[in-house]
Amino acid sequence: MGLSTHVLDTMHGSPAAGMQVALYTTDGDQATLVKQFQLNHDGRNPDGPLYDNQSLKKGTYRLVFDVAGYFKARGVALPEPNFLNKVSLDFGVAHTDQHYHVPLLVSPWSYSTYRGS
Repeated sequence: MGLSTHVLDTMHGSPAAGMQVALYTTDGDQATLVKQFQLNHDGRNPDGPLYDNQSLKKGTYRLVFDVAGYFKARGVALPEPNFLNKVSLDFGVAHTDQHYHVPLLVSPWSYSTYRGS
């Protein structure tokens, strides 16, 4: 239960180990940083869920993934300016008794996401 994320690098066919991610709570145009972290070898938060079931509150959130920084660190030659810099995903949590999993599938040129389980 709670909130989690997972990032897969579709260019290399592997977890996006080392990618920087930031989690925010949002209220309209205002965003408050909750935590920043670097994804582990499996493309996940090294500390486990971003929120456990007791800490997750109904409301709106934002995950920001440093896509360009990750691919540059992997040695990928990106154009300047690069197509994707940071991918920002705004989402809502309506049911705190459910698990919200926010995966990101990403390359330097595209991304997709969905509500996972």
